[in-house]
Amino acid sequence: MNKVRITAIRQTVYEDLMAQYENPIEHTCDVSAGEQWVSANGKRPEGMCPSAWESMRPFVESLAKGEGNFFDGWMKNPMSAMISCNDGFRPFSFYIEVIE
Repeated sequence: MNKVRITAIRQTVYEDLMAQYENPIEHTCDVSAGEQWVSANGKRPEGMCPSAWESMRPFVESLAKGEGNFFDGWMKNPMSAMISCNDGFRPFSFYIEVIE
């Protein structure tokens, strides 16, 4: 199976949606832009946010198996994907790519 690198690229924050719909919370996300993890055998890397992992898991598992070319040519690198976590108020985008 291929190893897959996961790189945190950027977080977007929707203050207007947070003000309208979210209850105030003190702590949300421990991810920082540029942070990287490596998935071996399609498994969640240690330290990876479980919620973010659930958003990207099917793509990481497919890439680990050597599958790719999602959505018929979506990505310039067919053995990669750009996936966001499922936080609708402050989603983080992750670039996932095969590294071996």
